[in-house]
Amino acid sequence: MITLHDLFSFGKIESKKIQMISSILFSPLELRSIRLRNRIMLSPMCQYSASEGFANDWHLVHYGSRAAGGTALIMQEATAVCPEGRITPGDLGLWKDEHIAPLQRITRFIEDRGAVPGVQLAHAGRKASTAIEWEGGEFLMPEKGGWQTVAPSPIPYSEERPTPHVLNIDEIHTILAQFASAAQRALQAGFKVLEIHAAHGYEFLSPLSNTRDDEYGGSFARRTKLLLDIIDAVKEVWPRHLPIFVRISATDWLPEGWDHTQSVELAKLLREKRIDLIDV
Repeated sequence: MITLHDLFSFGKIESKKIQMISSILFSPLELRSIRLRNRIMLSPMCQYSASEGFANDWHLVHYGSRAAGGTALIMQEATAVCPEGRITPGDLGLWKDEHIAPLQRITRFIEDRGAVPGVQLAHAGRKASTAIEWEGGEFLMPEKGGWQTVAPSPIPYSEERPTPHVLNIDEIHTILAQFASAAQRALQAGFKVLEIHAAHGYEFLSPLSNTRDDEYGGSFARRTKLLLDIIDAVKEVWPRHLPIFVRISATDWLPEGWDHTQSVELAKLLREKRIDLIDV
């Protein structure tokens, strides 16, 4: 076991251990039909630089330069499945067909540089409608370009935010369809890996934000149902030969919240769903 402390303890780590780490880190990895040239993945980091969900030159340079630099898997930032699913007005989107062409330009360049393009599909729920970080990062009211947020329960993300709209069953089914449609567009756009964003409270997992008493809330089994339903919806349109990842938060770091034990139990369910990798 090699820890980060080992890596940064100058002179204390044996050269053989460094060679072992390097041999693993820079060895290829096969996931279904995809072969990654090494084990390095660019984390999905929001750029807040899109307009109406459209990618532009900033995204081409940002992702393209990492592909040219040797990264094996370029995971695109949280990409909204609907306008209301954006964190900020600057988020990328895949809720309409017009978003496909600008992304094709990026995925082609990534592949030309020997890397694999991936995309993270997301719905920000009650954490949506936020100003871009360098513009203050506060909640955006509709009159300032914001929108109504949605959530499993009527619990605001913070004291400064209004109460989100509680999703009914029909609205949940609409979101499932939006994930499937976005996955289909992602395939058309040239992405080879799909990641479902279920971290940071973006899904129904945490008992702190999900106090429903229907099929989508309450027990662990019911709180995980939305994520499992999203996976099923996406798998209807995503080819079996291409990988699917799921990103989770291992813990809420709060009493009575989502924790490591539940993450382990969720991992077992994701294995049954034949998810290829859990991004923790």
